[in-house]
Amino acid sequence: MTPTQISIRTSLGILIFSCVVAAAETPEEKGMAVAIAADKADEGWDDWSAETRMILRNRQGQSSQRQMRFKALEEKEEGDKRLIIFDEPRDIKGTAFLVYTKKTGQDDQWLYLPALKRVKRISSKNQSGPFVGSEFAYEDLSSQEVEKYTYRHLREETLASMDCHVLERIPVDKKSGYSKQIAWIDKAEYRLMKVDYYDRKGSHMKTMTAIGYNSYSGNYWRAERFEMKNHQTGKSTDLIWSNYHFNSGIREQDFRSSRLKNVR
Repeated sequence: MTPTQISIRTSLGILIFSCVVAAAETPEEKGMAVAIAADKADEGWDDWSAETRMILRNRQGQSSQRQMRFKALEEKEEGDKRLIIFDEPRDIKGTAFLVYTKKTGQDDQWLYLPALKRVKRISSKNQSGPFVGSEFAYEDLSSQEVEKYTYRHLREETLASMDCHVLERIPVDKKSGYSKQIAWIDKAEYRLMKVDYYDRKGSHMKTMTAIGYNSYSGNYWRAERFEMKNHQTGKSTDLIWSNYHFNSGIREQDFRSSRLKNVR
């Protein structure tokens, strides 16, 4: 099995992906084949945007909310670019987070804080930290490029009535906050359904579950909700997505760190 085998694009794309996955011999080859298939199944969208509501809950179940806008720009040679803009509550309105995902090496990340009126670059050692107090880490919000992990196919099992591949993903980046991740990817559409995250000591730290996938523009699957539960702290964060738009002509200049102070 080679990556070029799986990059063929035809009207039988998912069938080709499935055949290549089935032909893989070792757990490592099969894990890589599934990862590449999932990546190829979600390409060609150019740009997409959505509105996002973040719900944060503490150990006692008390919650607070934030309203955000999300924009993504597809890049052919490198990883995707992503921009998150906070609209509510008032005390964080105008906060903006920008990511240039890299296929290899450290991602470039910037955070604009209106209270300080300056753009702060997120250092590589801090990308494993919590994103604005949530249970999502900065590194969780980068696009999950194939090259960021090594893979091993563990098993096949049913999750939420769907047949799934279960993969072990080990981050290549030694500064990642995770020692490994266990990912469930459905066999029909190659969507990420669930991820168990293990901390640097190897303990089960968090679980992310994707809920309510819908197809947009006839090709692109997106979830209605991501639920991240921290098993060590008892806290959780939900991301609820709405108003998806694809190929709407988002400009590359919107993804420049020099423009974060003026982003709207």
